[in-house]
Amino acid sequence: MAEISEELMIADVERRLTSKYGHLPPEQISAAVQNACARFEQSPIRDFVPLLVERHARAELTEPRQLAPVSQ
Repeated sequence: MAEISEELMIADVERRLTSKYGHLPPEQISAAVQNACARFEQSPIRDFVPLLVERHARAELTEPRQLAPVSQ
């Protein structure tokens, strides 16, 4: 059975998120994926990293942004 590299799976995650969140800039989606990847950079067990990256990136993209109060 052929193994799919982690990099290809992460690229697939980014494509899925870009499709799902088409209203967001691709740079924002890419940044969310890269931020999530960085969280697992030192993880010795890599089997579930793409799944975890997708979940964390999706959470980052869907959580409402906290806006700073406007000073007048």
